[in-house]
Amino acid sequence: MNEHDDAQLTALLKKHYDPIATEPIPARMYLRSPRWIGIARSAALVIAGIGIGLLIYPYVRPVLAPKAEAAAVHPFAVRAARAHAMYTAEVRHPIEVRATEEHLVRWLSRRLNYNLKVPVLAEEGFELLGGRLLPGGDGGAVALFMYQDGSGKRLTLQVTRRAKAEQLTGFRFAKEGNVTVFYWIDRECGYALSGDLDRTALTRIATAVYKQLEQ
Repeated sequence: MNEHDDAQLTALLKKHYDPIATEPIPARMYLRSPRWIGIARSAALVIAGIGIGLLIYPYVRPVLAPKAEAAAVHPFAVRAARAHAMYTAEVRHPIEVRATEEHLVRWLSRRLNYNLKVPVLAEEGFELLGGRLLPGGDGGAVALFMYQDGSGKRLTLQVTRRAKAEQLTGFRFAKEGNVTVFYWIDRECGYALSGDLDRTALTRIATAVYKQLEQ
């Protein structure tokens, strides 16, 4: 094949294929998926995820412990605070029987049908003034022992027989007005120590009372 033939072949190829090479690229090659398709796909995935989550939630959700409820104040503690406020305010007759009278403990023990022990709180700065008899909420008797320190501040220890249905308790704290009460139910009796003291001081004295009663 000579140069003339090559030129003819080249011209022939250009004639047939140049129109194809210069054709515009089809518009479909430039088209992208409409935006709404992507949004729809995302929404479908979210909905599917929520549905799966709702189905499995009952099996994987954490078990939340109920909030601890504050123990209800025993009526005995409320009555103890009110009796304390009433009788410690008395100047001349805060008690019925003075501590110097030997029959004080014997009398109150007989009324409660229980051998009472009277704690000594001299180390805490309080001396026993005496005591009195009070009515209980269930018609039973309550023994009240009153103590006083050198400044005239007073404490009362009240004792009542434990009802059969009542459960034993540890120290519990209550407050009625300015009166702080520590009370507990132990064995056959309930005890309430009341005073116009802060919680720390009354806790210390209540601990001393408890130890003596347990001896």
